[in-house]
Amino acid sequence: MGIEVLLKKYHAYLLLEKSLSKNTIDAYKRDLNTLLEYLEQIDVDVLDVKKEHLIDFLIELCNIGIQPRTQARVVSGIKSFYKFLVYDKQLMQNPTIFLEPPKIGFRLPEVLSVDEINRIVQSVDLSKPEGQRNKTIVEVLYGSGLRVSELVNLKISNIFFEERFMKVEGKGSKQRLVPLSDESLKQMKFWFLNRNLLKIQPGNEDFLFLNRRGTKLTRAMIFSIVKKMALDAGIKKNVSPHTFRHSFATHLLEGGANLRAIQQLLGHESIMTTEIYTHIDVQFIREEILTKHPRNK
Repeated sequence: MGIEVLLKKYHAYLLLEKSLSKNTIDAYKRDLNTLLEYLEQIDVDVLDVKKEHLIDFLIELCNIGIQPRTQARVVSGIKSFYKFLVYDKQLMQNPTIFLEPPKIGFRLPEVLSVDEINRIVQSVDLSKPEGQRNKTIVEVLYGSGLRVSELVNLKISNIFFEERFMKVEGKGSKQRLVPLSDESLKQMKFWFLNRNLLKIQPGNEDFLFLNRRGTKLTRAMIFSIVKKMALDAGIKKNVSPHTFRHSFATHLLEGGANLRAIQQLLGHESIMTTEIYTHIDVQFIREEILTKHPRNK
């Protein structure tokens, strides 16, 4: 039986047999599609899946910073699908029977909702000299999922405005191309109007984000800026630059973006060291962020 027929039967099962709400069914569909894309990339048929494949899949989710709550929802969706396959006599044994989300030894930053991010952006006082800069910082952090170290070292010479990409240097001096959203580009151009008025200190001319003295921002400054912006917006969560990075990954995944594309965007090494995981078309990555990121809708 083809996968399309199988999925149609599964969706009918959720609707008619389980009487689930449309929102729950849509969430199960998204999570299942993410799993199916992953299985296609590792060349494993959905009916040949073992528990080990599913554990590796969940580790991938953990690796890109997906919160335990979201992981638990994904596990629930996967369990539902394989329970159906047994019910429909497509499988004799359920590979998810003992499946649990991977244990996480550290606390991931909280994820902001799209509404909370909008509140932070809208609360920026643009009448202040640093207002436009801070607004641009948030748009770049959330719009591209950069690490704080990547943000402070971002150079104008590595931003390709016409192509709407920037070259980012990540951990281990590894470079990657990251798409820029229209909103990020727009705010950058506004920031340049203010930046051009600064007396830029020698050696800092190429850095995108500067302080009022014309020198590169530090990591500590970015943490302080972000925390103050969250407080000004009335956000009670513990917000850091990493919060925007994890929100970026979570919102893309929930929007149906390809898991491998998200990993490439974040600059993560693949858990599996095979070429199929490290090769991905740059234009495909751009399409993923343009169609699946909330900022572009």
